Amino acid sequence: MVVHTIALMIVRRVLGVLGCGPTPNADAVEIAVLRHQLAVLRRQVPRPRYTSADRMLLAALAKLLPRERWAAFMVTPSTRLRWHRDLIARRWTYPHTGRDRRGLDEQVVALVVRLARENPRWGYLRIVGECRNLGVRVSATSVRRILRRHRIGPAPRRGGPSWTQFLRTQASGLLATDFFTVETVGLTRLYVLFVVEVQQRAVHLVGITAHPTGAWVAQQARNLLMDLDEQAHRFRYLIRDRDAKFTAAFDAVFAASGIGVVKIPPRAPRANAYAERWVRTVRAECLNWTLVWNERQLHRLLNEYLRHYNTVRPHRSLDLQPPNPTRLTLVKPGTVVAPVQRVDVLGGLIHEYRHAA
Repeated sequence: MVVHTIALMIVRRVLGVLGCGPTPNADAVEIAVLRHQLAVLRRQVPRPRYTSADRMLLAALAKLLPRERWAAFMVTPSTRLRWHRDLIARRWTYPHTGRDRRGLDEQVVALVVRLARENPRWGYLRIVGECRNLGVRVSATSVRRILRRHRIGPAPRRGGPSWTQFLRTQASGLLATDFFTVETVGLTRLYVLFVVEVQQRAVHLVGITAHPTGAWVAQQARNLLMDLDEQAHRFRYLIRDRDAKFTAAFDAVFAASGIGVVKIPPRAPRANAYAERWVRTVRAECLNWTLVWNERQLHRLLNEYLRHYNTVRPHRSLDLQPPNPTRLTLVKPGTVVAPVQRVDVLGGLIHEYRHAA
């Protein structure tokens, strides 16, 4: 069709130049251009996308255009007829009278969705039973309809806990330990042994020495368990690397308290990510800005920083709360905020803020 149209335009143009026929006007040329572009689009777009307004307009125009001219459309005749039937159906749809059965209360719907999301292994009947225990009457059919509307599948299709939930559950009984080194002004290398409670992110300074022998490391493990006292039973595993300083005697101390020792793979520091991350934090916030003279000064420095880290410093994984907060003052909206004073820590290297007395 397009080839014929172009050929016809060329012939009319030649005849117009020779004075034997009319010169094609602008409308005819525009129609030829549009037809050719339509043919190009048909080759590139096998199935065009139409909005509702496009369908309504084309369905109405199909009634005004003779059937033999329907080749101008990019869709089949049956599709245009279906669009027209849909248009007629919408035109004669009866208005909503408001006599439908009253839907469930929004609080009931919210409760069903909450129970389904917080308990992925519960089926429809289990959710119905839990609702009855709470004094809420709802049928299994309603529960299914609510969950389908919120795109929550039935219990066999909903997965178990997410990776975040799984890791948080496992973290409740984990300890992580490691060494890091500090160079003094006199070029003496000091070794710092620490332990991190993975769930609470609380850090314990276990010991500092320039000569970390196996016997010394085992003794520091005993001291740590004595400091934990009755809290030691909360932990099931200790994560450590394969450093030779961690001897069999060190592992035996934790095994005697019912804490298994898990060694990370060789050359895989990310397997002990919590300990490695704390080393980065203490260096960036404290050690990189301080000259260390001796072991005694380093011990005092780290103890002061750990007090700040464990009791004051906000932590992202703890909803911006410290691992072991010592104070929590909530200010109600609309109340006058008391004056805030700054407290210098480590000689002003770190600042803490609290309400003035």
